Amino acid sequence: MTDLLFRPFDLAGTPLHNRIAMAPMTRARNPGAVANELTAQYYRQRASAGLIISEGTPVSAQGQGYIDVPGIWSAEQVAGWKRVTDAVHAARGTIFAQLWHVGRMSHSSLQPDGGQPVSAGTRAVGSDPRNFAFVYLDDGSRGRVDPTPPRALRTDEVPGIVNDFVRGAENAIAAGFDGIELHAANGYLFEQFLNPLTNDRQDMYGGSLHNRARLILDTVDAMAASIGAHRVGVRLAPNSQVFDMPAYAENEASYLYLAEELGKRGLAYVHLNDNYLRGERAIGEDFLKAFKQAYGGTVLLAGGMTREYALRLVDEGTIDIAAFGQPFIANPDLVERLQQDIALAAPDRDTYYGGGREGYLDYPAAS
Repeated sequence: MTDLLFRPFDLAGTPLHNRIAMAPMTRARNPGAVANELTAQYYRQRASAGLIISEGTPVSAQGQGYIDVPGIWSAEQVAGWKRVTDAVHAARGTIFAQLWHVGRMSHSSLQPDGGQPVSAGTRAVGSDPRNFAFVYLDDGSRGRVDPTPPRALRTDEVPGIVNDFVRGAENAIAAGFDGIELHAANGYLFEQFLNPLTNDRQDMYGGSLHNRARLILDTVDAMAASIGAHRVGVRLAPNSQVFDMPAYAENEASYLYLAEELGKRGLAYVHLNDNYLRGERAIGEDFLKAFKQAYGGTVLLAGGMTREYALRLVDEGTIDIAAFGQPFIANPDLVERLQQDIALAAPDRDTYYGGGREGYLDYPAAS
């Protein structure tokens, strides 16, 4: 294998130092939903990644599913994120904002006026310890709760979702981000529209695959018109069943349709997230190759990424950029460790969500 993984890459006109991306990861360390100095230091420590994709940042109060996650709908939040992008750019890094709406994966305590979360339909999330919203409990502590059953968005409300994402994209550029990633994966709002078992609508957003994919494509088009297609990426999760997303027979065909449609739009990239199924990869290499061929542009892959897998897939041209998530938590110098084949430190799962510097800024570099 060659060292292609560590060579520079042109991301739709944005130069990257290497083909390694830091995948988005919620860390819940921003009380008041505003990015703070700890967050700025956290991302700056990891700026040797060719591309950083921020933790999901909700585009509206309605889009929240977890407390202490920085949003991007207010001037104060834009100013908070500006501290982060300034820190990353000072370290010669590149950072995209992942724009987020969780849909039904929320709780009434997080919603405006204590209302119901919104979704494509009314199908509730099954009760399971893995399916949760992260909230302030009645005693003031933080904890996990079952999501509140959702209501279906009215047809006349859906354009407002698109507008929220356009505003989020514009705010991201104002905050100094190099681009944005639409979070259309992992059981959140856009996937709830795409999946025919969570979307039982009878309007222009339901029924056929063309209709179920409409919200994703309309949102991409609107953001591209505002900030430029070269600044827009999209995250998808084929075959995922996280957060009680039901399997359906035409799943891969649906994503190949999206690949073809997104390939017409001159985007920065599509980012595929492999959510394992019963210990096996949800995205097989045959599907990766078919997706890459149908899309024709830059493809990122995240999920269970290893040095060997990344080197091989990039070498073969199956993907263009390898995205690492959890390894970046405990290895701020992950790029150097991968390049020199240095053993990786293991992250402390007890400090993944919430807290302060511990488990966030105190992981040392190998050197």
